[in-house]
Amino acid sequence: MNTVALPFESFGVSHRGCVRELNEDSYLVEPETGLWVVADGMGGHDAGEVASASIVDHLATIGIASSAPDLRARFEDRLSRANAEIRRISQSRGVTIGSTVAALLAMDGRFACLWAGDSRVYLIRNGSISQISKDHTEVQELLDKGMISAAEALAWPRRNVITHAVGVSDEIVIDFQQGEIMPGDVFVLSTDGLTAHVTDAEIEAAAVSATPQAACENLLQMVLARGGTDNVTIVLVKIGDGRNGAYPGPSRAEG
Repeated sequence: MNTVALPFESFGVSHRGCVRELNEDSYLVEPETGLWVVADGMGGHDAGEVASASIVDHLATIGIASSAPDLRARFEDRLSRANAEIRRISQSRGVTIGSTVAALLAMDGRFACLWAGDSRVYLIRNGSISQISKDHTEVQELLDKGMISAAEALAWPRRNVITHAVGVSDEIVIDFQQGEIMPGDVFVLSTDGLTAHVTDAEIEAAAVSATPQAACENLLQMVLARGGTDNVTIVLVKIGDGRNGAYPGPSRAEG
C-alpha cells in the first residue's frame, strides 16, 4: 500500500439558494484527518438543519486515524452516534427528521466514498467524470428495475423521494465504493441542489479549469443564476502529482 501522501487542496461552499428561507445543508472539510462530507437535512422548519449539523458535528471529532481501516471505523462510529442523536430529537419533537450524507475518506493512497441518500460523490480522472455514489431514491430504484427510462426519470413526479437517510431508522443503510487515489484525481461532493441545475459535464469543466475555491464558487454562481430551487453545497478535493502542492494528505506516518 502506498503510504506516501499525495498533496491535495480542497474547499467547500454552501448556500440556501434562491427559494428556500433556511439552509438545511451542512458540510465538513477536514484535510488533516482525510475527511470531507456534505449532508442535506430534511424534516421542515429547522429540523433538517439540526439533522445535518448533528452529522457534521459528530464527524468533526474523528481525530487522526492510525490507518485507513481505523479511519473508516471512526467514521462509522461517529455516524452511528449522529443517527442515535437525530433519533432522540425526532422522538422528542414527535416528527421524523433526517439527513443525507456523502463522504470522502482518504488515507495511505486509498479513498473510500460512503453515502446514504441522494447527495453525490463524483470522481474526475483522466479527463472523464463518473458518479461514484448511486442515489438512494425511488426513481433510481425504478431505473434499476427498467420500469422507467432515463428521460422519464428527469420529470418523474416523485424523483426527489429518497429511500435511505441518516436518522430515519435505528439502523443506518450506507453504501460505499473504494479504490486507489491517482495523481490528478478530482473529487466533487454535492447535495442535490447542485445536480438539479448543473450537468455532469459542466461540473467536470468547472472542476478541472480552476482551483477548488474558484471551482466551487463558479458552480455555486451557476446554480444561483439558474434559479437555485434548493439549498446547494459543494465540496471539491484536488489531488496533486506528489511533486508540488502545499496540502499534504494524511498518512500513517503523519500526526
